[in-house]
Amino acid sequence: MLIIMALLIIHEKFITMKDFKQLIPKIRIFFLLIFLNINIACAQQIPAAGNTRLFKIGEGWAKNSVNANILRRNSVTSYHNTQYVAYYNADQKLVLAKRLIGSDKWQIKISQYQGNANDAHRIISIAVDGDGYLHVSWDHHVNGLRYCKSITPGSLELTEELPMTGLNEANVTYPEFYKLKNGDLLFLYRDGSSGNGNLVLNRYDVREKKWMQIQNGWINGEKQRSPYWEMTVDKYGIIHIMWVWRESPDVASNHDLAYAKSRDGGVTWERSDNQKYDLPITEKTAEYAARIPENSDLINTTSIAAGDSGDVYDVHYWRTADSAVPQNRLVYLKNGRWNTQQISDRKTSFSLSGGGTKRIPVSRPQLIVRTVKSIVQAAIIYRDAEQGDRITVTMCSDISKGKWETKCLSKQSIDMWEPSYDTDLWLKRGIIDLFVQKVEQGDAETTNNLSPQVISLLEWKPSW
Repeated sequence: MLIIMALLIIHEKFITMKDFKQLIPKIRIFFLLIFLNINIACAQQIPAAGNTRLFKIGEGWAKNSVNANILRRNSVTSYHNTQYVAYYNADQKLVLAKRLIGSDKWQIKISQYQGNANDAHRIISIAVDGDGYLHVSWDHHVNGLRYCKSITPGSLELTEELPMTGLNEANVTYPEFYKLKNGDLLFLYRDGSSGNGNLVLNRYDVREKKWMQIQNGWINGEKQRSPYWEMTVDKYGIIHIMWVWRESPDVASNHDLAYAKSRDGGVTWERSDNQKYDLPITEKTAEYAARIPENSDLINTTSIAAGDSGDVYDVHYWRTADSAVPQNRLVYLKNGRWNTQQISDRKTSFSLSGGGTKRIPVSRPQLIVRTVKSIVQAAIIYRDAEQGDRITVTMCSDISKGKWETKCLSKQSIDMWEPSYDTDLWLKRGIIDLFVQKVEQGDAETTNNLSPQVISLLEWKPSW
C-alpha cells in the first residue's frame, strides 16, 4: 500500500492536487498504524541479555535430551584455569573435551566408552578432585555402576571401569558429583527404581584415593515411594538437600517438598532449626518446606542454591488448586519460616501424567543466587515454548521485593534443551558457562529424528 501511494505521488499525472489533499488524513492514519505495528512488534521481542559469548566445541547426539539434561551434575566443570566438558557423540560414544577458561580452542578426546543415548536418563556426570583427576560416571538407568577416572591429573585418557565401594552398585540411576572444600568428592545416586528407591552417598578421600560409603538409604522411601532430589554444598561446607516424594513411576504422583542439611559431610543430618534427624528420614519424619498434593504437576529434580549466610533457596514448578497452569516458584527459608514466591505468569497448561522423560513445553529451571550488600538476588535459567523455546532467564534484583524480569540469552530455538552449567566457575568468578545444544525429546522416553547438533558453551555474566 505504501509503495502504491508513493508511485501515485511521484507520478502526479495520475492524481490531482485536490485528490492528494483529500488523501492526507488517510496517509497520516497509515503511517500511525505503521508506527504502532513497529512498536507492538518490538514489545513482543524479548531483549537479549548482555555480556554473552558462545564457544563452539563439536557436534553431538541430539535425538533426545540426554546431553542437554538438567540431571547432569556436572556437564561442565573446572579446575584452576582448565575447564572440562563431556557429551555423547553421534555414535553414542562418550566424548571428553577441555580448554583453558575463556579460550575457543578445545582438546577433544573420543573415549573407549559408549552409552545407551536413546534413554535420556543415561546422562554423563563429571567432576575434578583436589588433585586434578577427572572423575566420570555415565549410562545409568537402574543398572550396574559405570565409573572411571583420568589416568593422570589433567588427562583426558580414562582408566578401565572401576567400582567405588562395591556396595549397592547394581541398580544405579542419576549419578551426581559434588566437590568439597578440601578437594574430596561426594557421589550421590538412587539405588532402586522409580517409586521404590533410596539414596546412596559416597565420599572420595583425595589423600587416600579411595571411596567410602557414607549413607545407604538415609532418605528412605520404605519400598513404597522414591525421593527425587536436588543438592548443593554451600561456602561453609554445609550440604543442603531438598526432595519430592514419588509414589509410583507416574510423574504425576510427585508430592511435597522436604528438606535436610548436614554439617559433617553427610554423616549426620538436621532440620532447618538444627534439630537432628533420626535416620532414616521417611515421609512421616521429614521436614516440609512446602506441602503439595499429588496430581499438582509438581516437577522433580530441579535446582537448589545457598546464599552467603547459609540460607537456602529452591525452585520448582507446580500448579495450585485455583490455577490450571504450572508456575515456577521459589521456595526459601526466612526467619525460621518457609516461604513460597511465584516467579512466572505462564499461560500454557500441560500435564506431567505418565512415565519416562516427558516432552513438555517448559524445561526444569536452574537457580543461581548471590548476595550484594545484604540483598539477595536470584535468577532462574530455563527454556519455555512461550518464549520461542529460547534460553531464557528470569531475574530478581531483590528477593524481598519479589519483582522478576525476563530476558532471552539465545536468538533461536534450542528445542527440548534443559540447563546445566559450570558450578565451580560461578562460585569462583561469578560467570555462568551453560552447556548448550539444540536437542529433541520424544514423550515417554522416545527419540525424534534430529541430526547431530553443535555443542557449545554460552558464557553469561549476570548483571542485575
